[in-house]
Amino acid sequence: MDTRVVTAHLPRRLAEQLDGLAERIDRPKGWIVKQAIASYVALEEKRHRLTLEALADVEAGRTLEQDEVEAWVASLARPKRTKRR
Repeated sequence: MDTRVVTAHLPRRLAEQLDGLAERIDRPKGWIVKQAIASYVALEEKRHRLTLEALADVEAGRTLEQDEVEAWVASLARPKRTKRR
């Protein structure tokens, strides 16, 4: 696998937490950092994609009025009725 070294300065407390985690799960610190960055990048890419989709919806006129959103939220708080047999 082609790799590249990336250097980052961490606050001392975070570095100590990383040390403890690496020892606790018996993994190298580099492995933990790689997993954390991969998760963060994936999350940010998803957030960016969803933002672009939302903007496209707005441009296409697919929006809701505030009262429609409030009614939907209120409906979530109501207990669901179950059918009796």
